[in-house]
Amino acid sequence: MEESHIYLLFVTLIKPFFMANTDQCKNCERSFDSNFDYCPYCGQETADNLTFGVLFSNTISNYFSIDARFFKSFIPLMTKPGVLARRFVDGKRLSYLHPAQFYLFVSVVFFFVFSFSIRKADNQVSKAFERSLEQEASVDSMSVKIDSVGIEAAKKALKTNQVHTGMSDAEMKAIDSLIDNSEGIPVTSWGFQRQRLDSLIEGGAPQAQKLEAMGMKKNAGVFTTRVFTQLLKLYEQRGGGILKALYDTVPIAMFVLLPLFAALLKLFYWRRGSFAHHMVFSFYFFTFLFMTFCVLILANALFEIPIWIEVPVILSIVLYLILALRNFYKSHWIGAFFKANSIALLYMLFVLPLAMAGVVFVSFMLY
Repeated sequence: MEESHIYLLFVTLIKPFFMANTDQCKNCERSFDSNFDYCPYCGQETADNLTFGVLFSNTISNYFSIDARFFKSFIPLMTKPGVLARRFVDGKRLSYLHPAQFYLFVSVVFFFVFSFSIRKADNQVSKAFERSLEQEASVDSMSVKIDSVGIEAAKKALKTNQVHTGMSDAEMKAIDSLIDNSEGIPVTSWGFQRQRLDSLIEGGAPQAQKLEAMGMKKNAGVFTTRVFTQLLKLYEQRGGGILKALYDTVPIAMFVLLPLFAALLKLFYWRRGSFAHHMVFSFYFFTFLFMTFCVLILANALFEIPIWIEVPVILSIVLYLILALRNFYKSHWIGAFFKANSIALLYMLFVLPLAMAGVVFVSFMLY
């Protein structure tokens, strides 16, 4: 026992002289050769060079991971429809950007570019909304004058023909009183008396009183109250920000539209791969759509693109889909043609309208 203790003591004393210099990882606290740039156990960088620039660049690179793989993925995506998705499904994945990551990055760029158009359109909607209210107010005032002239003519006609109608003086006074009391602020196309609501808004009346002026009943449910509240907000803000609310809802809706597109692919190509394979195709196809529309928006910002150019570009999307289905599912040209047009038709006629209705409703309720 004593010899073993002496041996261990000897090894402990001479070990530092025969070992290379070591560093201790600050993350896992394990020792390793100081020549290593990264910890061999957890992978953390050995150099402690955390600066603001490094922090910012690492955040961007970790979130988007845009490297050489982006360009290796971008060129086949735009020039070889369906080939990139086919390669990814076949197992060639390290050389290309992950489809979900590719889609996320391009969608962020697209909505960033699109946001500038939304701001301009939102201002135009607000001005158009204001003009429509002013025109409606002028029409209402004219209708009041016309109605008063018509009422006076009707009262005069009744008095002239009192002998023929056989009405007594008491009956004539009752009709005059009824006609006079019926005069007032007309109900507009909004379904409520605008002048009364405007006076309540200007006077800082409570919201419950303004909602009642809009026609909401006192025992209205939660949903009805919410709808009337949003209508009041829309009226008070003259439509300002409604397109911004719609814009904020669209990215969320895209995460629903993409799986629905994959479901249509699964319906037409039932035996051609799993649902995950159809999702890969959908990720790349929607990435192509975002890239195409992003180019159109940027081009429109520089110069106005004529309609005879925009229409062929939109139609080329269907051609791209035909080629992509042909290359990805290895189907015949005729089958790819009919399936591409059927998928596009079903998507445009049923999926998109329902999705847009949902987006409009959600954006209105969250306005």
